[in-house]
Amino acid sequence: MRKDDPAASSADGTTEPHGDPTSAAGGPDTALPPLFARVLAFLAVFVGAAAGGFIGYAFAELGNFEGFTGGLIVLLTGLGFAGGVAVIAVLTLRALGEWRTIREQGPDAMRAARTAQTRRVS
Repeated sequence: MRKDDPAASSADGTTEPHGDPTSAAGGPDTALPPLFARVLAFLAVFVGAAAGGFIGYAFAELGNFEGFTGGLIVLLTGLGFAGGVAVIAVLTLRALGEWRTIREQGPDAMRAARTAQTRRVS
């Protein structure tokens, strides 16, 4: 970026990149949840896959499935559980991000959004 670019300089003369998500001026630029929550959600998918794999293994042992069929059951249940946990994790992270954004904007913004929503329904 060029220093003499007028779009890149702020009112005090300093230059900053466009769309910097860490800038505090103007509120949050993103609805991303905290990094810790994203890491926990990522790890939860692996825990769900492991739990599904153990359940699939128990099912394969109880049903006397051996070899390829038993491995396929373990793989499919592991993937199914991981997919289910991933859906829940994504929905939870989206709700957390929206909740944080609404909380930072204040109660007046919530009331205005609720009023606009009821007008659209009517």
